[in-house]
Amino acid sequence: MIAILDYRMGNLRSVQKGFEHAGVTDVLVTDDPAVVSTADGIVLPGVGAFRDASANLKESGLWELVIARVAEGAPFLGICLGMQLLADAGLEDGEWEGLGLVPGSCTRLAAGVKIPHIGWNTVAYPRESRLFAGIPAETAFYFVHSYRLEPADPSCIIGLTEYGVPFAAAVQTGSAYAVQFHPEKSSEMGLRLLANFGDIVKETRP
Repeated sequence: MIAILDYRMGNLRSVQKGFEHAGVTDVLVTDDPAVVSTADGIVLPGVGAFRDASANLKESGLWELVIARVAEGAPFLGICLGMQLLADAGLEDGEWEGLGLVPGSCTRLAAGVKIPHIGWNTVAYPRESRLFAGIPAETAFYFVHSYRLEPADPSCIIGLTEYGVPFAAAVQTGSAYAVQFHPEKSSEMGLRLLANFGDIVKETRP
């Protein structure tokens, strides 16, 4: 079972529907730590402010659990704000603690471009990842965001796009994957990515 974390940020049902349309049906939206602790995979979606997301995760009791499950090797997928939260810190109206799963910071998009960034952008692959299996390079995905994750070590970047300047559209470190775009809103290839994550979860089940 894949647990989609309910921490009161974003349209969680649309992510659940995306998985279901991709053929991944054993998916549950939950805020129950007991369920998350035994889930085969974990998804952290979200839209909104880094500060609120960080606070809500801590209040829900899911913060330390997510860190522990990823350390155990449980497949994890962050989407949009869920990717930004992997940083050590979010620099949005102050400085807020991130999960620290991808060393680096979450910063505002480069000056000189319209913010928020809304629309379709192509993604290149600096290195191969199972998450993008069967998805051609330069495929366009749908983005809606004002901030981006800047990893301290760029070798974790598996997807790269450009909006003013190049930035990480996807990262992978260990069992943790994350994408800045919304696969559930990215048509056929977005659903393929969700199906790929479903396959990763199946392959790592005990």
